[in-house]
Amino acid sequence: MLKSKKFIAKFCFSIALICLCISYGSGQTEDSMLDDIAPDSEQTTYSTNAFKSPRVINSNSIEMLRQGVLDFRILHRFGLLSGGGYELFGLDQATMRMAFDYGITNQLMVGVGRSTNKKELDGFVKYRILQQSTGKRNMPISLVWASGIMVNGLKDPFGLPDSLAKFKHRLSFYHQLIVGRKFNDKFSLQLSPMLVHQNLTSSIVQPNEIFALGLGTRFKITKRVALTLDTYYTFNKFINRINELPLALGVDIETGGHVFQIHLSNATGMNERAFISDSNGDFFKGDFRIGFNLSRWFQIARSK
Repeated sequence: MLKSKKFIAKFCFSIALICLCISYGSGQTEDSMLDDIAPDSEQTTYSTNAFKSPRVINSNSIEMLRQGVLDFRILHRFGLLSGGGYELFGLDQATMRMAFDYGITNQLMVGVGRSTNKKELDGFVKYRILQQSTGKRNMPISLVWASGIMVNGLKDPFGLPDSLAKFKHRLSFYHQLIVGRKFNDKFSLQLSPMLVHQNLTSSIVQPNEIFALGLGTRFKITKRVALTLDTYYTFNKFINRINELPLALGVDIETGGHVFQIHLSNATGMNERAFISDSNGDFFKGDFRIGFNLSRWFQIARSK
């Protein structure tokens, strides 16, 4: 009971800290924001393209799919670069996640995916609460909520006897609040507190609930090329060293109807349970993987 109270206190404190930081940042940029307001103050201009995809690299971004848009997404990651020449620097091994995301409205999207890592099936729903804007409605931040579920598809994931094995043991969940801002045409930043819950863990020293705070950022280099960073700090994970933090660095390349992203990441898994709760390598000792994300959008229904 005491651990639960401490956990809730940390969660509330982190959200309060984020709100304070955003409020301070919006106050510091008041002049630049006023410069962006159109002469017609009755109009509202919404900020778009803070990130070029609904995901930064591994995690959700503040961006949403437009209504009626289907996003077919392939996430591919090779083995550890530190495997050396024998493993062809990771190219002999690979994991992937294939996903379909759909924009129900401009403020609501859903998605499903399947990962080769632990043969996990996942689904999520994502809702935009606030969108950054200037003009008649002046909103300094975007605020998005995401919740998802993962199902372990291995035949015997925990080595339990048949009499004890239950479907519920395979389930994991996450809830995430994403607070972000596009500061200018080149730079965007977001913070995202997340709660990951596993109904059954692989070790008694691994907590069922893990709280993490994510950081995602994008810096635009040219009209079609940008650098991205995606990382999380886990507060109560049993192994809590710096080399256990999921870290990913990427380059986004926009080419017409799709966005191609090449990246380096120390995480094997590509859903929220995997990169938050599973072990990750030491990024700064070469324990990272080369990977790519490919996103192709299809307008399958007319936007209202």
